[in-house]
Amino acid sequence: MTAAISVAEEEISVEAVHRSRWEPLIFGPPDRPRWERPGLFALLIVTAVVYLWGLGGAGWTNPYYAAAVQSGTQSWKALLFASLDPQNAITVDKPPAAMWVMALSGRVFGFNSWSMLAPEALMGVAAVGLLFATVRRWAGPAAGLLAGTALAVTPVAAMMFRYDNPDALLTLVLVGAAYCTVRAVDAPDARWRSESTGWLVGAGVLMGLGFLTKMMQAFLVLPGLALVVLLAGAGGILSRIAKLATAGAALVVSAGWYVALVELWPADSRPFIGGSTSNSLWELAVDYNGLGRVFGNHGGGGGHPAATPQPKPAPPVDAVVASGGGGQPRGGFGGFGDSHPGVTRLFHGELATEFSWLLPAALIGLIAGLWLTRRVVRTDRVRAGLVLWGGWLLVTAAVLSYMSRSFHSYYSVMLAPAIAALVGIGATQLWQRRDQLAARIILALMLIATGVWTFELLHRTPDWLPGLRWSIAVLALAAAAMVLGVTRFRRYGLVIAGVALFSALIGPTVYTLETVAQTQEGGSPIAGPPRPSHGQGGRDGGSADPQLDSLITAANNRWAAAAVGASQVSAIELRTGAALLAVGGFSGRDESPTLAQFQSYVADHQVGYYLVQQRKQDGGWRSDTESTSAQITAWVKANFPVTMLGNMEVYRLDT
Repeated sequence: MTAAISVAEEEISVEAVHRSRWEPLIFGPPDRPRWERPGLFALLIVTAVVYLWGLGGAGWTNPYYAAAVQSGTQSWKALLFASLDPQNAITVDKPPAAMWVMALSGRVFGFNSWSMLAPEALMGVAAVGLLFATVRRWAGPAAGLLAGTALAVTPVAAMMFRYDNPDALLTLVLVGAAYCTVRAVDAPDARWRSESTGWLVGAGVLMGLGFLTKMMQAFLVLPGLALVVLLAGAGGILSRIAKLATAGAALVVSAGWYVALVELWPADSRPFIGGSTSNSLWELAVDYNGLGRVFGNHGGGGGHPAATPQPKPAPPVDAVVASGGGGQPRGGFGGFGDSHPGVTRLFHGELATEFSWLLPAALIGLIAGLWLTRRVVRTDRVRAGLVLWGGWLLVTAAVLSYMSRSFHSYYSVMLAPAIAALVGIGATQLWQRRDQLAARIILALMLIATGVWTFELLHRTPDWLPGLRWSIAVLALAAAAMVLGVTRFRRYGLVIAGVALFSALIGPTVYTLETVAQTQEGGSPIAGPPRPSHGQGGRDGGSADPQLDSLITAANNRWAAAAVGASQVSAIELRTGAALLAVGGFSGRDESPTLAQFQSYVADHQVGYYLVQQRKQDGGWRSDTESTSAQITAWVKANFPVTMLGNMEVYRLDT
């Protein structure tokens, strides 16, 4: 009997040891709520499943960048510069950081749709986790979970985390910079040589990586990050300024090394910098991908239309694809490039459905939170969080609203982390004060505003799930009523909170699931259900022609073929794996190659064929005869024989 009791006690002791060993991994430290870590794990797992689902069949999404990724799997120099072709004629019109990640994945797993897009999806999962960690430090785990969930179900975020545009990496590194800033403010040491400065250097390095991802767009969040350091950081004002200056130096170094490398590399042994007029990465950053987009006066090669309007106004650069020396306009490139700059732009048509489902709640939460913290000490963390994310939201929204050129609806993904964070902070702060009538009224107002705005957004696609908007409207009103009366039903507080969250999140969640279910390809993807008014494609090189592809594959020149603009080149490269020369770069207007350079390539038998895709003329556009690409096309047509393959003129150049 005694022996049996001893064995039982030993088994119980061993079980307790195993339980104590696993509990911290599952539930976290003892001072944290037991639901926090399981809730985070569930959020990340569900996000990963949704974002990774069906990526193998998602296609090339944006063939322009996919071709650069493919080139990076074939040539290390092409990977370094993000060249459109493995023979390094010209780069894409963005810096290479996002292409580095996708191309390295392709080198490890083999180049295909899944290996290209899986890193994008995992960046989305990481961004959700980082946002949770960032918001949690200052507003608690409930706010962090709500913020992470709100980001995960934002339609434009789910779309771009399954797309090969640079925005996935940009979003991740900017949220990472916010996390480092929060850690820097939390560090108590006011000295310059301290943990606080180290975290700010980390933020600067990530901002520099953001520059190498999408150039000056990354800097839209800088005012919010800098302001929170000045407002809530430890030490005197001079100490805080010195730390920010150090972070700025880290930013310059982390971004500037690559700019210096490109500028110092001999121009004749590297690809032409696509989108620039002077073969300069610095010009590309400041003009074409910087101030030129904001003020509308950039002069980059990609910034000139490839066709002259008659009589209607020219579309933005991204709405134009040059082809055959003339450059017929093609839909799908410009997104909302024809929208008018102004306060209402972000609420225009389909654009608002990309990101703004929780925007009313975020703005109400921001205003209410700032009012509640108006008398707190300078270093109050809740107010600091509101300043950080409010600055991020307001500055970014202002720039996107008033930028003059080449505006795409998916740029709104920049707003998603800030909206999600403000919703998490505002809602939880008010819920904690639910014993106060004013807090309950504001919470109810947030729910009603969210329900009304969700109704309006769903009304913009009236044929898609028409009953959903009415159900959400009724549910939002019921949730608001329950929140107002929550003090009378304290035992049902969790149920009421669950109903309120469900009413607010069900709209964007369903819209996001519909977005994930759609397959899109082109330069201007749109979240949500397909719309007849907007082509879900927008960038292709025409239908595949087996005879043409066979001809290209059999060519053994440096470039199997050349064509004007990136459209045909990208599509054919992805189909055949061959290197093609994109005359004029993205839009056909870059000065690369010059006529003399192209003639030299042909004389040296470096180009096999020249392709001119015939397009239907609508009488509204004149061919541009002044661009270098038009001159090259005219020279080819005058000197080489042509063969028709479908609607493609094929000129053999190596005869």
